[in-house]
Amino acid sequence: MTLYFILALLILMTLWLGWRYFKLRRGIQALLDQLKRGDELSESANELGPLASLRNTQHAILRERLQSAETQRSRLSTILDQLTDAILIADADGRVQFANPAAEKLFGSPLAGRSVVEAVRRHQLADAWRRCRETGEAQTESVEVPASRHFLQLIVVPDRDTRGGTLLLVQDLTRVRRLETVRRDFISNLSHELRTPLASLKALTETLQGGALADEDAAPRFLGRIVTEVDALTHMAQELLDLSKIESGQVELVLRKVEPLSVLRSACERMRVQAERAGVSLTLEETATPPKVQADASRLEQVLVNLIHNAVKFTRRGGSVTLSASEEEGAVVFAVSDSGAGIPSEELSRIFERFYRVEKSRTGSGTGLGLSIAKHIVEAHGGKIWAESEVGHGSKFSFKIPASR
Repeated sequence: MTLYFILALLILMTLWLGWRYFKLRRGIQALLDQLKRGDELSESANELGPLASLRNTQHAILRERLQSAETQRSRLSTILDQLTDAILIADADGRVQFANPAAEKLFGSPLAGRSVVEAVRRHQLADAWRRCRETGEAQTESVEVPASRHFLQLIVVPDRDTRGGTLLLVQDLTRVRRLETVRRDFISNLSHELRTPLASLKALTETLQGGALADEDAAPRFLGRIVTEVDALTHMAQELLDLSKIESGQVELVLRKVEPLSVLRSACERMRVQAERAGVSLTLEETATPPKVQADASRLEQVLVNLIHNAVKFTRRGGSVTLSASEEEGAVVFAVSDSGAGIPSEELSRIFERFYRVEKSRTGSGTGLGLSIAKHIVEAHGGKIWAESEVGHGSKFSFKIPASR
């Protein structure tokens, strides 16, 4: 009897262990299936509960880290996309693995998969990249592209994370170089413009000191020339001061409704004496009556005086300068046309730059600030200014100001 009882107990224990084994195996299989699918594990109260809890914790941490990495990647991608400098990343084989939009705009797209030499095209830039790979040190190279008149600077550094990989940064320094050229031209022009009246003043004063002051006929003439030269220096200093104030936003416009023809008449009268001395006819066309504009009348007149002054100065004796104003698409277009020498087409895009002067086609003194001042004043009124010209057929300077509502 005891033997049967023990045997029955063993059978029951075997069945219970088998059932527990089967249940555990089924739980493990279910856990594996959930892991494969990436599902959240059910933290049951059985033996697999702690394992599921641990896995869920690790999964949450991993998910958080992946989300953080994706956020950083997105931010970095946005920064690279918005950069104006070209960025290229090349692998150990010299193949471009990444190029931002600025790079594809500069060198042409698509760049991914192409060799660095093929991508950058310029042999100076390719040589700098080769030196970086050979030495493992950062390299810098500059190159001018005559066809597009661009000036590029390459900085290439080794990628420490990938053996043999490189990071290339290409900067377009065209504007910086152009501004440097303008600065040098300005210093040269200003030095020349100052030297001429100062030399004249020195000669005149020395002549007066040498005895001409006692000459009743010569003394007034010399003193008159001194006044003229001082006025020229004063005008130059005033132009520099005006431009500095306008560019720094220190000049406030006194806006009111202004009659375009009234401003044109005032500017015309101010410049009539200069035109007569130069033997140039100055005409105001009043065939139309354009609407009023919301503007600072004195600043608007300053723009017109600058344009008329240039037109008269660069028009030969016997030539003509014509002023007009007309309505165009909710705005008033002011125009100053001359029959002068004209401006080469390649110079038109630069004539409104500070200190720029068209030396070859036009002669005359001046710092080259008048048109730049005019441009800033017009833009401060919400308008735009432009020039049309053909060598030998005169020029036409126009600016548009929104009509008053």
